[in-house]
Amino acid sequence: MLGYLFGFNARIGRLKYFLSSILLAIVITVMIFAMVTSSIHGLAQGASLSQMKGPLIGIVVIFALASFMLNSMRLRDIGWDPVCVIPLWIALAFVDRAIAAKIPAVSLGHDHPGTIVGALVNLGLVLALMFWPGGSRETWTPNFDAPPPRLHDALLSRQDGASQAASRVARVAGGEFGRR
Repeated sequence: MLGYLFGFNARIGRLKYFLSSILLAIVITVMIFAMVTSSIHGLAQGASLSQMKGPLIGIVVIFALASFMLNSMRLRDIGWDPVCVIPLWIALAFVDRAIAAKIPAVSLGHDHPGTIVGALVNLGLVLALMFWPGGSRETWTPNFDAPPPRLHDALLSRQDGASQAASRVARVAGGEFGRR
């Protein structure tokens, strides 16, 4: 159940991942704009900025869960195990931040919380999510969109030794040519 809830067992293709990421960014932007607009009207009536914390935390949690699910589904489509890759990605982010804090000379900038190695690994993972082709259908896992492909079954049914071309030649050579 949790595998489907968090997207560990679902798959999403490159185009759907790309379009879903753009749609998620637009939806989150609209939500933040609506929250800030309502907060500005509240400030004019005497409310404080601390009232924005609750809705902002909620929006951040929604964004984190949605992007986590999208990345998990795309990683499953690539053929990688999201249960292994995502914790390593998160651990790398924490280690990268710790190294940049302890050794400021290797950080990307004066106040930047990361190193060039972490930035390149993140870039590589994002490019892999966007452009890596989907995994083979032999290791198909359940999907919410369509039933499993049956190409494998069609190939297995023709393993009797004769392909379609060979059966046509045999039919022609056996005297079936020209009969009606």
